[in-house]
Amino acid sequence: MQLPAIRRLRSPGRAAAVAAALVLALASAAACGGDEGATVQGAKLIKKGVLTSCTHLPYPPFQEEKGGKVVGFDVDMVDLVARKLGVTQKVIDTPFETMKTGSALNAGKCDIVMGGMTIKPDRVKFMDVSQPYFDATQALLAKKDLGITSLDDVKGRKLRLGSQASTTGEDFVKSKGLDPRSFDNSLAELDALRTGQVDVIVQDYPVVQNWLKNPADKARFTLAANLDTGEQYGFWFRKGHNPKLVELTNQAIAESKANGTYQRIYEKWIGPMPKGGASPAPSGSTS
Repeated sequence: MQLPAIRRLRSPGRAAAVAAALVLALASAAACGGDEGATVQGAKLIKKGVLTSCTHLPYPPFQEEKGGKVVGFDVDMVDLVARKLGVTQKVIDTPFETMKTGSALNAGKCDIVMGGMTIKPDRVKFMDVSQPYFDATQALLAKKDLGITSLDDVKGRKLRLGSQASTTGEDFVKSKGLDPRSFDNSLAELDALRTGQVDVIVQDYPVVQNWLKNPADKARFTLAANLDTGEQYGFWFRKGHNPKLVELTNQAIAESKANGTYQRIYEKWIGPMPKGGASPAPSGSTS
């Protein structure tokens, strides 16, 4: 938007009037260039026609980029919320630290945070959370020839342990007296195991199961142990800002479990769903 040139005016009154008009014009020009938010069914969206989600890529099977598109278990679940609102989902990749502290939400970067993020008391202090949508455990993935079956084996034999930074899996093994080598994301952690930088890694069970679908990884590594930590994942929202979006998300989760959609999504990305719930079945003796 181009603004007209303003001539120097002798009259203070006229000058003030022109200045006020200029302020309005500048505000209008700024509005022309920005994305306008919207309220849909009482839910506040930072961008009209879009439910914007934040996550940290890659984190298969919950979210990863394939063919230029972000796909995965969490993406499909948040798509259910977007459909209830009559909008489309847009995924934003952001550092995990900005997700777990709520800073991405507070900065207006996204409407909802996904990414296999565990419901924890310290996180609930800073963000609102949906009802749990996934029961999770941690798993140890190790070289087959090590023959380990527990964290005690890792500690006792002084094996090199890897973890993903800022995750509950990392926190869990630290609480057991281990000092893992930290990696920025799950694939960097897996690559460290593949290249011999570490002997064992701790990661969410569904992620490990997804890795073991790769014949090359299945030939070299084994799920050595499940670590039942009683974790549940939730979707996250800016604290006190968007109660209607929380409500609609809870509705989408409940409806998906009632009508079979949840099971289809689970089996699509993870595998057969155990009887009696969404928890991964123990395999071996677990963000």
